[in-house]
Amino acid sequence: MTSLRTGIAWLCASSALVALSSCSQTSSADAPASTVAAPVTTLATTTLAPTTTVAPTTTAAPTTTAAPTTTAAPTTTVASNVVVVGPAATPIVAVGKNNGADTFALQDRLNQLGFWAGLSDGQYGFATLQAVMAFQKYLGLPATGSVDDTTAQYLTAYGDRAHGLADSGTLVEVDKAKQLLFIVVDGQTAWAFNTSTGSGIPYEATNKNDPTKIEKGDAVTPSGLFEVNRERPEGWWEGDLGKIYRPKYFVGGIAIHGMTSVPNYPASHGCVRLSTQAMDFVWDTGLVPVGTPVWVHE
Repeated sequence: MTSLRTGIAWLCASSALVALSSCSQTSSADAPASTVAAPVTTLATTTLAPTTTVAPTTTAAPTTTAAPTTTAAPTTTVASNVVVVGPAATPIVAVGKNNGADTFALQDRLNQLGFWAGLSDGQYGFATLQAVMAFQKYLGLPATGSVDDTTAQYLTAYGDRAHGLADSGTLVEVDKAKQLLFIVVDGQTAWAFNTSTGSGIPYEATNKNDPTKIEKGDAVTPSGLFEVNRERPEGWWEGDLGKIYRPKYFVGGIAIHGMTSVPNYPASHGCVRLSTQAMDFVWDTGLVPVGTPVWVHE
């Protein structure tokens, strides 16, 4: 009896061991059960070919710096009607209105620059005063007719001969804005003079030649292009509005003529005034014959 029980116990123990062994197997519908697990298939990882490294960009050879451009000296264009005479050889002295050796040098310099001052004699006369006034007007200085320090410095340093706007032909040019008269010969200004044109003020006066008549009008020098159409070569002539010296008429009764008063402002009834000395010079040189164009502008 004891042996039977022992055998049953052993049989049960063996069956339990078999069952335990069967439960420990991994079952698969596709693979037979095996006590040895199938080895895990290692997937071969495809190693991507290394990315080709782009060849480094070739650095361009540095641009050769061009040789610096040589800056040409600026070209100074001189107008065809400009004559360069340069600065004075010796400084001009501020003589005021005095006579002497310094005034002699002043007169030479004025004539060199084209401002007619008559003969150089060292005497500060009316022609010299008028030439100084013309120079001062030309440069926009106070037109006193006296040589002060500023005028003397400009007379010393200024290097161009006086010229008007006209750069061709032979004519008289009257600049009413500057109150200057230029005589132009073949496009070059020969001389510059102080002048006084119409005041622009209305006037009323007794006719000097016929006291029964009253002359009325505006004291205007007309602008435009005219020509000398008649003249009177003798000295003083009794015009309708007063005496005028050796006139050269260019429009109606309006003339270029000499006068003892030629201020630094417009003061005439419409005529173009020059000093009596300057008018003698114009006649003596034959610079303004009948038929000469007269250009009057603002």
